[in-house]
Amino acid sequence: MADPKGFLNHGREVAKSRPVDVRLKDWNEVYVPGSLLPIISKQASRCMDCGIPFCHNGCPLGNLIPEWNDFAYREDWSAASERLHATNNFPEFTGRLCPAPCESACVLGINQPAVTIKNVEVSIIDKAWDSGDVEPQAPERLSGKTVAVIGSGPAGLAAAQQLTRAGHTVAVYERADRIGGLLRYGIPEFKMEKRHINRRIEQMRAEGTRFRTGIEIGRDLRATDLKKRYDAIVIAAGATTARDLPVPGRELKGIHQAMEYLPLANKVQEGDYVAPPITAEGKHVIVIGGGDTGADCVGTAHRQGAASVTQLEIMPRPGEDRAPHQPWPTFPMLYKVTSAHEEGGERVYSVSTTHFEGDEGGNVQWLHLTEVEFIDGKLTPKPGTERKIPAQLVTLAMGFTGTDRENGLVEQFGLELDERGNIARDADFQTNVPGVFVAGDAGRGQSLIVWAIAEGRSAARGCDRFLTGASELPAPIRPTDRSLMV
Repeated sequence: MADPKGFLNHGREVAKSRPVDVRLKDWNEVYVPGSLLPIISKQASRCMDCGIPFCHNGCPLGNLIPEWNDFAYREDWSAASERLHATNNFPEFTGRLCPAPCESACVLGINQPAVTIKNVEVSIIDKAWDSGDVEPQAPERLSGKTVAVIGSGPAGLAAAQQLTRAGHTVAVYERADRIGGLLRYGIPEFKMEKRHINRRIEQMRAEGTRFRTGIEIGRDLRATDLKKRYDAIVIAAGATTARDLPVPGRELKGIHQAMEYLPLANKVQEGDYVAPPITAEGKHVIVIGGGDTGADCVGTAHRQGAASVTQLEIMPRPGEDRAPHQPWPTFPMLYKVTSAHEEGGERVYSVSTTHFEGDEGGNVQWLHLTEVEFIDGKLTPKPGTERKIPAQLVTLAMGFTGTDRENGLVEQFGLELDERGNIARDADFQTNVPGVFVAGDAGRGQSLIVWAIAEGRSAARGCDRFLTGASELPAPIRPTDRSLMV
């Protein structure tokens, strides 16, 4: 145990954010560099090392949280890094992007502010990189087996790294021009600078993983031809089919899916553009969708100099405390103020878009909406609440409905889908096609980054067992699947 009285002696402190007027002038991460290290030992000491660590249950990866909290408290950063990497390939990703269901399950959180598990995690891995504790782990011998991984998001990268370390020759295929999937082009720089991805890719290259960018399986290379080249395949292509808004005026110029808008802003940071082809500069921006992707659009619009930013959500505003039907240790749906919301804009709940109105040139100018309420369990418009608001740029951030069906990958492999439209798989993450596995959002549906990594590791173990008959990889931790967590 770290400090038996740590949770009594120290209150919860989190990472400090840079002032809004400062951070809006750049695209760097919003947090003050180095602000965690002076406080992180005391924060780690708040971990009670409780008899039943429910944080394990809250974390889809089964992270050994009390153990690395203890090492962080003692400032044994090398040991902390080893324990952290025992279950998580990319803690610098989850430490920045995960909504931390582990903290919602923290025993201390029953009647006190939970341990800052996420801040401890990111402090450990950042210290490990600075100290040179993160090194390539090349396999001692090669198996002679080959694996293709389709998609280079967190699920694909985790599967690829695990399989490479098991001795298989792994090639990762990515349809974009750079590796990283939504980590690269869906997550803004201010949430995670892309240098974190780049150095992991270099580590994986040094271990032997090969990367093939600009190749879309199903279009540029037929899935059946890929299967002939490799002994096994892991599909980690994500759930990239965006939910649309079929209302009058949807065809007007200036209305875009979030994943049409956000990648262009990231490409500016990569040096591909001087200015993004789609920009919020000087415009009244409407973001439809109240989730994390919507918040990313809000923060991006602020940095591009939007005249105003309004975020719309069809559901009622969540409460600030746990609802009775979401008791500890489940992951509750709470009102959340992200760094993007701190920077300005308006959030409007319980409203539904009825139609868009444009100008003579076919450009969107107004969004018409109405308030809605639940009647007999169904969202129903409230009479007399119709109004319109200015809208010169609209981004749709309403989630995703499944993996891409237009590129032919599903049909060419002959894959079966489940009732939700995801690629069906068995307990070993294998599809109905022998030797073809699926991990992450493509098989699970839209979910969290921590689930993606967990599934990538589990799919890698199933794939390794298929190739060798006896897996060289550690057994995956299979936490209870709690629907409230996703």
